[in-house]
Amino acid sequence: MDMKKVSSGKLRAIGYDTATRTLQVEMDSGSVMQYTGVPAENFRRLSSAGSMWSYFRDNIEEEFPARRVE
Repeated sequence: MDMKKVSSGKLRAIGYDTATRTLQVEMDSGSVMQYTGVPAENFRRLSSAGSMWSYFRDNIEEEFPARRVE
C-alpha cells in the first residue's frame, strides 16, 4: 500500500486500498494500524482535512474495526 507522509497530531503517514476499503495509518510512536470497511469518501475527507488528526479521531478511530500491523 502506498503511504503518504503527513504531520498532523500523532499521524505520520496514511494510505488507502480501494479494492479492500482498508485505511492504514502510521502513528508517531511507529505503530501501524489498519482500519477495514472504510469508504473511499472517508479517506478523501481525511486526506484533505484541515486537521487530519481531528478528522481521524472523530470519524475513523472508533467507527471502524482496527488491527495492529507488525
